[in-house]
Amino acid sequence: MAGSTWAVVFGGPSPEHEISILTGLQAERVLLEGGDEVVALYLAPNGAWFQIPPRSEAKDFLTGAPSGSKELDLVLSGQPGIYPKKGLGKKPLDIDAALLCFHGGLGEGGGAAAVFSFMDIPATGSTVFAGAVGMDKLAFGGLMNAAGIPSLQREALRESADPSFPGPYIVKPRFGGSSIGIEIVDDIGTARMIAKASAHLQTGAVVEPYRPELVDLNISFRTYPTLEVTDLERPLRSEGDKTGLYSYQEKYLAGGSGAGLTHAPREFPAKAPQAIHDKAARLATSVAEVTRLQGIVRVDLLWDEPKGQLFVNEVNSIPGALSLYLWAPKHPALTVLRDALTEAKDHPVVFPQSGFGQGVALRAAGGIAGKLVGLDGPRG
Repeated sequence: MAGSTWAVVFGGPSPEHEISILTGLQAERVLLEGGDEVVALYLAPNGAWFQIPPRSEAKDFLTGAPSGSKELDLVLSGQPGIYPKKGLGKKPLDIDAALLCFHGGLGEGGGAAAVFSFMDIPATGSTVFAGAVGMDKLAFGGLMNAAGIPSLQREALRESADPSFPGPYIVKPRFGGSSIGIEIVDDIGTARMIAKASAHLQTGAVVEPYRPELVDLNISFRTYPTLEVTDLERPLRSEGDKTGLYSYQEKYLAGGSGAGLTHAPREFPAKAPQAIHDKAARLATSVAEVTRLQGIVRVDLLWDEPKGQLFVNEVNSIPGALSLYLWAPKHPALTVLRDALTEAKDHPVVFPQSGFGQGVALRAAGGIAGKLVGLDGPRG
């Protein structure tokens, strides 16, 4: 867009750090080749921020930030913004909106939305609240159930209670958006044992019925300029045909020189009855409506082909490659990215701000000492 400067932001402490890099570099290249002004920002796993040289390549990140990168400081108070770490008379980077390309971790889970909100920089994607629900499999499953959207049974893996459904089970990390850390077990005792030993499951896990016959289907929606969905995709899996799982290897690393994402094997559009295509579009629309997720989002579905049933499995609030390959038959990648940035810049979600109240509660409180009475524990 003429006159606008976009930031493309990627990296971050996450098991999907490398996929975020690939997504960010892809998006930066699309915008640059469209003639846009772009600032590429990289968050290293250790929390350091960098402005990287334009048109960097994936191999440039093998040992950290690419050569020629400039370290940055993020300022949240006073005069918020993103500043060069070194130099006299420092001024914040001139950014009209940021395209968030984080995957997994706090970046996708609402953390980046909060940080950019504090810096008063419009950013693509969803609010901190919607992003957090998307990254919490238990909360998302509960929301689907409450909204009457068909999904598989999903319960927290607990020590104090068994699931309400029998094994075998799929055990998944509760927090996170990828297939990393998923296990298949026969019984709940094994699930608990594996969860204690797995770094991916120790912070929380969910269990679902193991249904190897189900077929993976994907569909993407975007929310600007109108709510719109893509055609339906069926990822093709080799290893997964045996296990019923679409693995991280197949999702992100398959496809020869293309290395996953846009080049992973797939049927597109999926070979499925028109009724399944129509139902997938309706389910994606329902997910958009009840989650309030914004930007470019991918919904992962499961299809019971013999029974004609379709289930919502997960949602990816910032999908790999931003699902641009799913949008290609409808819109050029440049259009999809510019629309997302325009939505962030010109149509942000604004929550009511109370500011300072009238002081009624503060005056009525009196001294804080009175608020401490009874808080010193049980008396003998």
